Amino acid sequence: MNATIVAVSSHAKHEFSKPTKDAIELREGFGVVGDAHAGVTVQHLSRIAVNPAAPNLRQVHLIHAELLDELQGRGFKVDPGALGENIVTRGVDLLGLGTGTILHLGADAAIQVTGLRNPCAQLDKLQRGLLAAVLDRDANGGLVRKSGIMAIVLKSGQIKPGDAIRIEAPQGLFVALAPV
Repeated sequence: MNATIVAVSSHAKHEFSKPTKDAIELREGFGVVGDAHAGVTVQHLSRIAVNPAAPNLRQVHLIHAELLDELQGRGFKVDPGALGENIVTRGVDLLGLGTGTILHLGADAAIQVTGLRNPCAQLDKLQRGLLAAVLDRDANGGLVRKSGIMAIVLKSGQIKPGDAIRIEAPQGLFVALAPV
């Protein structure tokens, strides 16, 4: 299966869900133009309260469409953008990528994976039981966070549904994703 972008979303306000768009613009070192979480320093309200000068490692949020399919199969209404993501992908094992992986999106844009999204209680405000549905346990009992990954923008460009995704593995040892 080819790796593609299924949907793109952004929202200027700090609201949980983001409306889907025909296209979004990624700006190098900044994030999604017009999105509340774009910026050089942290933009998530809980993180601003702790250290407003910290670098923004969460400029772009990606979720795999396969997770939305799974959740819909379990009775949740989770259309693209519902979980606050900017990009929905299909055909990419987002959770299996290593820290530092570069994703080339469409003709020009590139982002670098910084880590996992740590799901929060706001998911249950959207739909009861959703937080538990995006958490799992691996064979060793370790917590598996399925609610997507975070990235920073390395190269500006416009992206839209249907655009191809090319994966560039980082150099050196594989470092599994951890929450950022």
